[in-house]
Amino acid sequence: MELWYSQLQTDNIKFSIKVKEHLYTGKSPYQQIDIFDSEEMGIFLIIDGIVMLTSKDEFIYHDMIVHVPLATNPAIKKALVIGGGDGGTVRELTRYSSIEKIDMVEIDEMVVAAAKKFLPLTAGRLDDPRVSLYFEDGAEFLRNTKEKYDLIIVDSTDPIGPGEGLFTNEFYQNCYNALTDDGILVNQCESPFYEKNAKEMRRAISKINRLFPISEVYQYHMPTYPSGHWLFGFASKKFHPLHDFRPEKWTELGIETKYYNTDVHRGAFMLPTYVREQISRVEKSE
Repeated sequence: MELWYSQLQTDNIKFSIKVKEHLYTGKSPYQQIDIFDSEEMGIFLIIDGIVMLTSKDEFIYHDMIVHVPLATNPAIKKALVIGGGDGGTVRELTRYSSIEKIDMVEIDEMVVAAAKKFLPLTAGRLDDPRVSLYFEDGAEFLRNTKEKYDLIIVDSTDPIGPGEGLFTNEFYQNCYNALTDDGILVNQCESPFYEKNAKEMRRAISKINRLFPISEVYQYHMPTYPSGHWLFGFASKKFHPLHDFRPEKWTELGIETKYYNTDVHRGAFMLPTYVREQISRVEKSE
């Protein structure tokens, strides 16, 4: 008997992966968590019926969420990750010896425990001595923290359920407050392609634009996410991801990557016309 995992990406479009084995299922106070194994995409993590990552393509997401800000400012020493329970973002951050402190705030401890057991590819560096794990609500953590960070990465799910509080005006204001004068914020910014995702993308950009003097959007291509065309937001008090980008400085670090490189860094900010038009409408409406 064949077993397939299927996800409705819209009401009219379905994405499916043939399953080899159902490795894990658990229901936390926050969400349903499942981990499967497959021939084509390797091990993949599902939360509330939505693909979070696969071992086949996770490197694309994690390369782009981490190396773009670190290549813009290689002097980052203190980083905060909101979400990111699979551990992949922390894994990439730990590759920088210059980073002294990494705090990760994940609301659901069950996700981290499952990732440590079944996804060592991403979760294998969560025990790095520079990493501190906090199992609490990320919005609440930022509301109360007195720490100042050089980098905040919002590695969140979609703005539903536990992820909803990570897309509010208050949350982005608290991110701004918790950043140093050189601080950079990178956030998961949804997709511009299907309207349901694009609406959330425009809302996030609008809120961040009001707070930060530098606010840009960059793209990456995730085969397992709806449409495959997704965006991150880049906001900063000081550093522009292109004007202040010194590719030779990052190259000197000798960090090997599978997706990111300094040409991709530049190209990721060269957005298609339909995305530029959406962002332009946001800016004109403010």
